[in-house]
Amino acid sequence: MAELNGNPVTLDDLQALALTNYGHFTSMRMENGTVRGLSLHLDRLVRDCRIVFGVDLDRERTLSYIRKAAAGVTGIAGLRVTVFDPALDMGRPVDGKDPHILVNLRPAGAMPPPPLTAKTFAFTRDNAEVKHIGLHPQLRLRRDAQLAGFDDAAFIEPDGRVSEGGTWNLGFVDEQGTVIWPDAPVLPGTTMLLLQSLDTPKQITATVRLADIPSMAAAFATNTTIGVRAVSAIDDVRFPQDHPTLAALREAYVSIPGERL
Repeated sequence: MAELNGNPVTLDDLQALALTNYGHFTSMRMENGTVRGLSLHLDRLVRDCRIVFGVDLDRERTLSYIRKAAAGVTGIAGLRVTVFDPALDMGRPVDGKDPHILVNLRPAGAMPPPPLTAKTFAFTRDNAEVKHIGLHPQLRLRRDAQLAGFDDAAFIEPDGRVSEGGTWNLGFVDEQGTVIWPDAPVLPGTTMLLLQSLDTPKQITATVRLADIPSMAAAFATNTTIGVRAVSAIDDVRFPQDHPTLAALREAYVSIPGERL
């Protein structure tokens, strides 16, 4: 199901999105009418709209469209909000100043999914702080990783720092059980931000280089769709799937109450 500015979306509405692929989005997991980190998702939409379109997104109007699309939906569902300008012309992106709100709902899977494996690639995501819809580079590297027998790609900065995964934040656990978030340029993921707001387990942000990966006790991926997902391998380095710090992170995350739409 999809609605644009609160109305059923048409093929004409989507042409600019398909042909120019310029805009930004956020994805949420709705559980019985609540969303963990709803305020953070709205903050992201407002912040990214200023960067992508140079205008202020109406937060309350956006929330009203989300509520309308989600009305009557029970249980667990995936909810994506995409912001784009249907009138945007590829030759004049500077004129795109009327962003519209596209809300999609889809089924959501169990959380967390099975552990994943990742292959590293030298890559820096364009405008890393923005959750934009230009996903070709990440999907290309995800495909390359899968062709090599892995599930997804993990990114390494030119200076050797580990940053993030294809569509997820990457974290590590050291031998003392401390959670380490890489300090390289990454998307400030909502799940990561929620976890960083917790008092336990102990967490720090620090430089993690490719050469440091073998010394880590565990690794994990986070985003709204997967929660806290174990990473069982990065390149040829294997990690346990049942490290107690990962279990503590999952327990802490699911205990965070959702915000009512």
